[in-house]
Amino acid sequence: MMKQQLSIEMFFDFICPWCLIGKRELHNAIKKLKKSHPDVEVLISWRGVQLLPLIPTQGVPFKAFYLQRLGSATAVRIRQGQVRQAAQSVGVDIDFDLIPRMPNTGLAHDFFQKAAKISCSVQTDRLLEAIISAYFNHSEHINQLDVLMKIAGYCGFSEEMIKAILVNKETPFVSADTGGKGVPYFIFGGRLAIAGAQQASVLYRAMLETIEMQGQCV
Repeated sequence: MMKQQLSIEMFFDFICPWCLIGKRELHNAIKKLKKSHPDVEVLISWRGVQLLPLIPTQGVPFKAFYLQRLGSATAVRIRQGQVRQAAQSVGVDIDFDLIPRMPNTGLAHDFFQKAAKISCSVQTDRLLEAIISAYFNHSEHINQLDVLMKIAGYCGFSEEMIKAILVNKETPFVSADTGGKGVPYFIFGGRLAIAGAQQASVLYRAMLETIEMQGQCV
């Protein structure tokens, strides 16, 4: 018996902590779905969104960027506290004091997009989380090619695979469009959209609703 397929698109940027949180919540929802609907195969497509394309390639100082963006040290402290609390709920600890620069993510998106075309879903998922983690947890400059190559190697990409990524001059990265909804942004089955880092329970209900709608169209 052929499994029913459920497509999920997640729109993200590497510098958005809510995307890491949303990704963890998405996987928690998928785990729940696999228990309740083992006959459903989930197919995830990652859609890169470059939130800050005008950031210089060398990046800008992280603290100064957020101070200018939010207007005061108090506003920055409150926002970062909210993010840290949400991140800890999905097993992620973010120390904003350790992040030196706000990077331009164009190169990271281009590298990831090309890597995703030659890797399995497990490797692709691992690479996405590793790039985000390299930035938020290890203070890595993810707009540097040697850093991205190192991360890919850590995620199981062979030297041949990494070389194939580097020599691929086709299909340069183009930022996806969420219609002003920001990231993270999810589309289930090409029809049901949800914005924001929702809890796993919300994403799970969206999956069930999409599965039901797909069944009605058969």
